[in-house]
Amino acid sequence: MLDRLNLRLRILLFFAALAGGANVAVAIGLFLAYRRLDAPELLPAFEQVGLVAGLVILGLVTWIWYLFDANVALPIIRLASKLRARAHARIDGGIEEPTARYLGDLAPAASATALTLAETRDALAESVARETSRLSSEKARLEALLSDVPVGLLLCSGDHQLVFYNGPATDLMNTAGAPGLDRNLFDYLRDGPIRHAHRRLIEAGDPDAASDILCTTVVGARVLAARMRLIGGETTKPGYVLTLRDVTSALASYARREALLAEVFDRIRRPAANLQTLFEVLPPGSCPPPDMDRALRQEAAGLAAAVTELGARHDESRHDGWPLSLTRASDLLDGLRARMEQAGLSAEIGEAPLLLRCNGFEVIGLVATLAARVAARRTGHDFRVTLTEDGTEAMLRLVWHGEPLPVGLLEDWLGEPLEPGVPEVTGRTVLSTHTTEIWPEPAGAGASALCLPLRTARRTGRRPRPIPRAVVYDFELLSKARYEKVAEARLEDLTYVVFDTETTGLMPSQDEIVQIAAVRIVNGRRVEAEVLDTLVNPHRPIPPSSTEVHGITDAMVAEAPDIVEVGRRFHKFAEGAVLVAHNAPFDMEFLRRAEPLIGRRFDNPILDTVLLSAVLFGQSDVHSLDALTHRLGITIPEEARHTAIGDTVATADAFLKLLPMLQGRGFETFGAVLSEVRRHGRLLKDLNEPHLTDA
Repeated sequence: MLDRLNLRLRILLFFAALAGGANVAVAIGLFLAYRRLDAPELLPAFEQVGLVAGLVILGLVTWIWYLFDANVALPIIRLASKLRARAHARIDGGIEEPTARYLGDLAPAASATALTLAETRDALAESVARETSRLSSEKARLEALLSDVPVGLLLCSGDHQLVFYNGPATDLMNTAGAPGLDRNLFDYLRDGPIRHAHRRLIEAGDPDAASDILCTTVVGARVLAARMRLIGGETTKPGYVLTLRDVTSALASYARREALLAEVFDRIRRPAANLQTLFEVLPPGSCPPPDMDRALRQEAAGLAAAVTELGARHDESRHDGWPLSLTRASDLLDGLRARMEQAGLSAEIGEAPLLLRCNGFEVIGLVATLAARVAARRTGHDFRVTLTEDGTEAMLRLVWHGEPLPVGLLEDWLGEPLEPGVPEVTGRTVLSTHTTEIWPEPAGAGASALCLPLRTARRTGRRPRPIPRAVVYDFELLSKARYEKVAEARLEDLTYVVFDTETTGLMPSQDEIVQIAAVRIVNGRRVEAEVLDTLVNPHRPIPPSSTEVHGITDAMVAEAPDIVEVGRRFHKFAEGAVLVAHNAPFDMEFLRRAEPLIGRRFDNPILDTVLLSAVLFGQSDVHSLDALTHRLGITIPEEARHTAIGDTVATADAFLKLLPMLQGRGFETFGAVLSEVRRHGRLLKDLNEPHLTDA
């Protein structure tokens, strides 16, 4: 029982017992003396002596207790808190405790211990850093490799929680922001096909088996082709790897081509049958009568028009899912110059700031081969190559001085192989692949040219700001314990969302949120890629006094979303997590007042770093955000203070240092922490003055 009380309370009970015992001893001594004297008239004198002695003893003991509490007990508690912070929160430096002057050598010994611990930790960290540098380099290379994988890649636990995802997976799943580690996959993909495939692979019992499935995104109903393969198949609920490819456009393109093919057969079958019937009734070798001749011509004209129209539509449909990649015109022209110079041809080649969708190798081979054959027919070997923008296309011209190339000869050349030993690659196949043609024409001033249009050209511009494509993962989540009751969960197994708000004022009943920021903590670390940071339009003026604190003006929030949209985004971001804030009641009152508007309830478990600080550092210390971060060795940049994201990150970093300190005090589960916090919460309602940005 006594070991559950803090040091100051135990010392208070000790001195209370001492005072009580001394008074009982004085009372017993006076009583025995009175009995031996047997003088009833002395009873009032004995009572007065006993009362005075009792008051003196009580006053003396109280005074000594106060001195002992202020100069011994309280400094010991503060020293213990600072030692625990250095032991569990990795705070360096010695310990300065000015109130510990009556503790003798205890404070210097504690400071020396802290410094020795810091030196030992630094030496160990340096040794570990040296030993793991190679692994870190390989990890960085692996991350870079996986981030550039062109398909979406997911790794999920047996409970379908996300353990790993890359940039393409984020794009394919149609999420408003990045997915969340330790979030359920079925928040993003419909569960039916995935659950069935997972069950089939488990029942198969083959660690090398894979299952191809079609799944659909929750948002946008995008159809994805996926392949699932189990990992850790020795467990009853093994995790799995899921690769994703978008086949929605491919399926639509396939459907259009099938419809076009069906229309081709339908529109050609009828005129062909009519022509066959007409020819069957016409005697061999005879001329058709006028009526039959007119019918034959109509059917032939209709058939030709249908073939022409359907051919054009087929050419257009070939752009759907076109496998050709974007090629810079400068790269194509440079390659063409090299091929022509290698063939002994002189080429004057201009510049073109264009991007072309083409197979650069095939185009270079076609133009260089035609140039060599043109040069073989004349005496000169000088050419000029131009590439100009022509609407949505680009026109490549090969120009020389001399007669134009005969069309018949050009057709013959196009039917010949471009490279020896590769008969299937001819000029005609290159043109067919690119759905284009090439023709000769005069170029003026005695010059001739071959004209080759290349489709889907656009100008090059400034490179856009790169989109972060980093992979996000935590493989320890594969073996993370799951708890049905949060109170029974270990602190390190919970997911936390640390958040902060900026408001128009200090009255939650009448003021509004103007900014909200949040970060996620998964498996004991802050996930850099999972951040919510947005302004909120309060639909009311922001007082100048509030703007002076957080720097947010009416103009900044004019185009921002309102609390309905932002509240729903934040609710989704925090789903399934423990909410953490500094002075949480202030922020939660704003959010709970918005619940009817957004149609959601914030029923998450909540931790307040103010109360956690009180549990670990005592109720008499200051527990503002600045004081807490200073105590834990966390620096908040001046430009980040009094901003929602700056204070959120600072609170998250402080919380990560408080967690091991709580575990060091024996609070291993969320329920144990909550019980201790509630005990302090009854005593700390008015401890911290509310601040606009300390929430």
